[in-house]
Amino acid sequence: MKQVGRIVIFLIVLGVIGFTIYRVAQFTGSEEGGSFGGVTACSGDSPESLVLESYIELHREDLGRPAGDDDTPVTFVVEPGETAGQIAERLVEAGLVSDAELFRRYLQYEGLDAGLEAGTFTLRQTMTIPEIAQALQSGLRPERVVTVREGLRLEEIAADVAAQTGIPEAEFLELVTTGWRGTELAQYGFLIGLPPDATLEGFLFPDTYRLPEEATAYDVLARMLSTFDERVSSDMRLAAANRGWSVYELVTLASIVEREAVLAAERPIIAGVYLNRIVDGWLLNADPTVQYALGYQADAGSWWKRPLYLVDLEIDSPYNTYIYTGLPPSPICSPGQSSLQAAAAPADTEYYFFLANCHANDGSHLFAATEEEHYANYASCGGEVP
Repeated sequence: MKQVGRIVIFLIVLGVIGFTIYRVAQFTGSEEGGSFGGVTACSGDSPESLVLESYIELHREDLGRPAGDDDTPVTFVVEPGETAGQIAERLVEAGLVSDAELFRRYLQYEGLDAGLEAGTFTLRQTMTIPEIAQALQSGLRPERVVTVREGLRLEEIAADVAAQTGIPEAEFLELVTTGWRGTELAQYGFLIGLPPDATLEGFLFPDTYRLPEEATAYDVLARMLSTFDERVSSDMRLAAANRGWSVYELVTLASIVEREAVLAAERPIIAGVYLNRIVDGWLLNADPTVQYALGYQADAGSWWKRPLYLVDLEIDSPYNTYIYTGLPPSPICSPGQSSLQAAAAPADTEYYFFLANCHANDGSHLFAATEEEHYANYASCGGEVP
């Protein structure tokens, strides 16, 4: 078919060249001897422009045909200095355009190639070539920057998104708790198989996002889930599967590590401690899960109660890992990349205990393999050993 298309275009080119010679002869005749059949020359009818016009007419139907039917927003970045051809090829690679040559020639035909600007754009497979071409003309359009911090629970993220975008907090929270199930976003592989009452706790990937000024709650969530899908690699998912865990369980462990660890170097060690406890059937005894169960602390204006008291450790909740063995029912926050990596590849150690290093006071921890070692560390920090 491509060969036939080339032959057709070749014949059109020959015809256009012949017609151009004829028009030039007419024009020459009119210059030398006056009007020739009443025809005058048109400065825009160059052989190149006529060929281009013929090419566009031949592909008119293709211009109105989107590359796909997936309406999920796709972030597309045009780098400074990129040519129309380079952009066209990358649009094809992203599945946004099916014919790079047609896209490039359409830009040329409409005079839009010179208007392409560097910037970040939100495109969709369901957009046609003309629609994408127009969208890429506004590289300097107003945009919103949304930063999602590591270790926040859904309510905190909803508040941050509202503060940075103006999207109502309640609207975003409804979408990430229940509303997402009725959208195409529910088709992400890592979300399939979640418990029927599961929210998106843990899956709102912490990062800085550049979004159009008019971005909706759905647009923000789509970017977060798309980034999670990109960052949680197949190797990480395979590591979880080899342990007999789902991605949901991987994220759950990572969320606890996120709330416990301060130093990146210690995240795999802390993940290893918790894995040792799980394998041996111990209680996790993780303070962050109890903080999650306790919820919002109005007096402190925080979702994370500090310090915890003995009475707090008695709360009857499936998230109280001082009472119930194994992982809690769901993630307790959105973990960052290093915590997710630590949960996928925990350090292989003999440690079962850790506590804040009172000697260094730098966020590090004192680790121990036995209860005796742990109590010694505890006593060195001024604690009363039971």
